Amino acid sequence: MSGIKEVAKKAGVSVATVSRVINNRGYISKETRRKVETAMRDLDYRPNQIARALLKNQTFFVGIIVPDSNHPFFSELVKYVEISANELNYKVLVCNSLDDPKKEEEYISMLRENQVDGIIMCSHTLDTEKYKKLSLPIVSFDRVISRSIPCVGSDNFRGGELATEHLISKGCKRLLHISGPLELDMLSNRRGDAFILTCMKHDVEYHFIEGARNKLTFEYFMDFITRELSSIELSRYDGIFCSNDIVAYALYIYAKQQGLRVPEQLKIVGYDYHSFTRMLQEPKLTTIKQPTDRIGRMLLTTLVRMIEKGDDALINNTLVDVELIVGDTT
Repeated sequence: MSGIKEVAKKAGVSVATVSRVINNRGYISKETRRKVETAMRDLDYRPNQIARALLKNQTFFVGIIVPDSNHPFFSELVKYVEISANELNYKVLVCNSLDDPKKEEEYISMLRENQVDGIIMCSHTLDTEKYKKLSLPIVSFDRVISRSIPCVGSDNFRGGELATEHLISKGCKRLLHISGPLELDMLSNRRGDAFILTCMKHDVEYHFIEGARNKLTFEYFMDFITRELSSIELSRYDGIFCSNDIVAYALYIYAKQQGLRVPEQLKIVGYDYHSFTRMLQEPKLTTIKQPTDRIGRMLLTTLVRMIEKGDDALINNTLVDVELIVGDTT
């Protein structure tokens, strides 16, 4: 079996250079990296992960806990976290809490028992004090937990502002916002804050419906829309901003069932622009795009910096820009 010395000899570089390529450390030119990787493939050389882990006192595994990886947004987010992890020679353990506090606690315990190097926390069913007490690096998605736990998310306030301004620019005078659950202080709640402030700024009539924490399936959202809107006169609104694209699509179907024409009588804006939205042919939703690729990369690289460089390398809370995507529903 070939070793690192044979790889170095075949690539025409030093053993230290091969080690830097394997561990992705220090500057390596593209040509040198290509030579080393070609030599490794030709010799079928596989770095000893166990030895690497013992040497650095790491497992090179990280965990990510999401509410539901079947939801298109979290499915994409996990994908980009994994892509970034692979580039840095880490592996990812994916856990679905299904918004169940007991499951989330059990997964945290399981990840700690398996000695992961850190956790990306996208499910937030527990009190913040429980996260603070964890003795390993954590990065949070969309929830500010404490000063010692970095948070990464999109600019939700700007997203809510863009959505509301767009509806008003299209002539809407009576707006409704269907938010997510508000019992936790999530960054996504800033969408609703922006909606209210923008409506007040333009002296536009508005109403607010709070979503419940439950399943993230289309069936649930369709039932939620039908249940919540059956008690109000939907035709009194001419513009609705939804907290996510699946809610927006469920609303579109419900509005058609009620005989309302979209966008002539009712304009709809969603939020996310994930794979579900991009696959829709009718309608093409108007929505706010969250860049899941940038968010996923930032979550993973922030966590790795904490793992490898310690507290001095903590990165401040990071907001990535959002974008209005205009479709057929406005």
